[in-house]
Amino acid sequence: MTAPTPPGDPLPGAAIESELALLEQRLGVLLAHTRALRVANETLRRDLAAAEARNQALSGRVAAAKRRLDALVARLPEPAE
Repeated sequence: MTAPTPPGDPLPGAAIESELALLEQRLGVLLAHTRALRVANETLRRDLAAAEARNQALSGRVAAAKRRLDALVARLPEPAE
């Protein structure tokens, strides 16, 4: 991974330190993205649960309206021929 240190380099560990600093920076970015994705995922889970609850409530209302309409249609007089 690390390129060989050129002869006469005053700080042979400088390349390693630089690479470690870069990796540390990348890790920090990765952790920040991970945290942001976890927050977004939790928000999406809450939104989905709320949408499912609304959908269930609306389905109940539609079923009740259908029952009322069926009752009204049943009360209509038969057409005269």
